[in-house]
Amino acid sequence: MTQKFIIIIVVLFVLVCAGSYALTNADPAYRITVLIGGNLIMAVLSALTFLLVTRQAGKNPAAFVRGVSASTFLKLMVCAGGILVYLLVQRGKGIHKPSVYMLLAIYAIYTITETWMLSRHVRNVK
Repeated sequence: MTQKFIIIIVVLFVLVCAGSYALTNADPAYRITVLIGGNLIMAVLSALTFLLVTRQAGKNPAAFVRGVSASTFLKLMVCAGGILVYLLVQRGKGIHKPSVYMLLAIYAIYTITETWMLSRHVRNVK
Protein backbone atom coordinates (compact mmCIF):
# COMPACT_ATOMS: atom_id res chain seq x y z
CA MET A 1 0.00 0.00 0.00
CA THR A 2 2.88 2.37 0.75
CA GLN A 3 4.38 1.91 -2.70
CA LYS A 4 1.00 2.56 -4.28
CA PHE A 5 0.61 5.76 -2.26
CA ILE A 6 4.08 6.98 -3.23
CA ILE A 7 3.28 6.34 -6.90
CA ILE A 8 0.00 8.24 -6.57
CA ILE A 9 1.79 11.16 -4.86
CA VAL A 10 4.45 11.29 -7.60
CA VAL A 11 1.79 11.21 -10.35
CA LEU A 12 -0.19 13.88 -8.51
CA PHE A 13 2.97 15.99 -8.15
CA VAL A 14 3.68 15.75 -11.88
CA LEU A 15 0.06 16.60 -12.77
CA VAL A 16 -0.02 19.63 -10.48
CA CYS A 17 3.36 20.80 -11.84
CA ALA A 18 2.01 20.47 -15.37
CA GLY A 19 -1.11 22.39 -14.38
CA SER A 20 1.04 25.10 -12.78
CA TYR A 21 3.13 25.36 -15.92
CA ALA A 22 -0.01 25.61 -18.06
CA LEU A 23 -1.42 28.32 -15.80
CA THR A 24 1.82 30.26 -16.02
CA ASN A 25 1.77 30.02 -19.82
CA ALA A 26 -1.86 31.16 -19.92
CA ASP A 27 -1.35 34.00 -17.44
CA PRO A 28 2.25 35.06 -16.69
CA ALA A 29 1.09 36.74 -13.45
CA TYR A 30 1.03 33.31 -11.76
CA ARG A 31 4.21 32.72 -9.79
CA ILE A 32 5.52 29.37 -11.06
CA THR A 33 8.20 29.12 -8.38
CA VAL A 34 5.64 29.62 -5.63
CA LEU A 35 3.24 27.06 -7.10
CA ILE A 36 5.89 24.40 -7.67
CA GLY A 37 7.46 25.09 -4.26
CA GLY A 38 4.09 24.70 -2.55
CA ASN A 39 3.43 21.55 -4.57
CA LEU A 40 6.77 20.06 -3.54
CA ILE A 41 6.26 20.87 0.14
CA MET A 42 2.75 19.36 0.16
CA ALA A 43 3.95 16.21 -1.65
CA VAL A 44 6.77 15.65 0.85
CA LEU A 45 4.49 16.37 3.82
CA SER A 46 1.85 13.99 2.49
CA ALA A 47 4.38 11.20 2.06
CA LEU A 48 5.82 11.70 5.54
CA THR A 49 2.49 11.95 7.32
CA PHE A 50 1.16 8.93 5.43
CA LEU A 51 4.08 6.86 6.65
CA LEU A 52 3.62 8.09 10.22
CA VAL A 53 -0.14 7.48 10.29
CA THR A 54 0.06 4.00 8.72
CA ARG A 55 2.27 2.90 11.63
CA GLN A 56 -0.62 3.75 13.98
CA ALA A 57 -3.34 2.20 11.81
CA GLY A 58 -3.44 -1.24 13.37
CA LYS A 59 -2.89 -0.22 16.98
CA ASN A 60 -5.95 1.73 17.96
CA PRO A 61 -8.78 3.45 16.07
CA ALA A 62 -8.41 6.56 18.23
CA ALA A 63 -4.69 6.76 17.43
CA PHE A 64 -5.49 6.56 13.74
CA VAL A 65 -8.04 9.38 13.96
CA ARG A 66 -5.60 11.50 15.93
CA GLY A 67 -2.93 10.84 13.31
CA VAL A 68 -5.17 11.87 10.42
CA SER A 69 -6.32 14.99 12.27
CA ALA A 70 -2.74 15.92 13.15
CA SER A 71 -1.66 15.33 9.57
CA THR A 72 -4.39 17.58 8.19
CA PHE A 73 -3.67 20.27 10.77
CA LEU A 74 0.08 20.14 10.12
CA LYS A 75 -0.41 20.55 6.38
CA LEU A 76 -2.86 23.40 6.95
CA MET A 77 -0.41 25.23 9.22
CA VAL A 78 2.48 24.73 6.79
CA CYS A 79 0.27 25.98 3.95
CA ALA A 80 -0.83 29.02 5.97
CA GLY A 81 2.77 29.73 6.97
CA GLY A 82 3.93 29.47 3.36
CA ILE A 83 1.20 31.81 2.21
CA LEU A 84 2.11 34.26 4.97
CA VAL A 85 5.77 34.21 3.90
CA TYR A 86 4.71 34.74 0.28
CA LEU A 87 2.51 37.69 1.27
CA LEU A 88 5.27 39.28 3.34
CA VAL A 89 7.88 38.86 0.61
CA GLN A 90 5.60 40.17 -2.15
CA ARG A 91 4.08 43.02 -0.10
CA GLY A 92 5.71 45.86 -2.05
CA LYS A 93 5.74 44.08 -5.41
CA GLY A 94 2.07 43.20 -5.70
CA ILE A 95 0.33 40.06 -4.59
CA HIS A 96 -1.26 37.77 -7.14
CA LYS A 97 -4.35 36.47 -5.32
CA PRO A 98 -5.07 33.60 -7.75
CA SER A 99 -1.61 32.19 -6.89
CA VAL A 100 -2.64 32.16 -3.22
CA TYR A 101 -5.90 30.41 -4.10
CA MET A 102 -3.97 27.84 -6.11
CA LEU A 103 -1.79 27.12 -3.07
CA LEU A 104 -4.95 26.43 -1.08
CA ALA A 105 -6.20 24.20 -3.89
CA ILE A 106 -2.92 22.27 -3.80
CA TYR A 107 -3.40 21.80 -0.06
CA ALA A 108 -6.94 20.50 -0.63
CA ILE A 109 -5.84 18.11 -3.38
CA TYR A 110 -3.11 16.51 -1.28
CA THR A 111 -5.25 16.36 1.88
CA ILE A 112 -8.15 14.69 0.09
CA THR A 113 -5.84 12.19 -1.62
CA GLU A 114 -4.01 11.31 1.59
CA THR A 115 -7.20 10.90 3.62
CA TRP A 116 -8.75 8.75 0.90
CA MET A 117 -5.70 6.50 0.73
CA LEU A 118 -5.44 6.25 4.53
CA SER A 119 -9.08 5.25 4.87
CA ARG A 120 -8.56 2.54 2.24
CA HIS A 121 -5.47 1.36 4.09
CA VAL A 122 -7.32 1.07 7.41
CA ARG A 123 -10.15 -0.89 5.80
CA ASN A 124 -7.59 -3.36 4.43
CA VAL A 125 -5.75 -3.68 7.77
CA LYS A 126 -8.89 -4.80 9.63
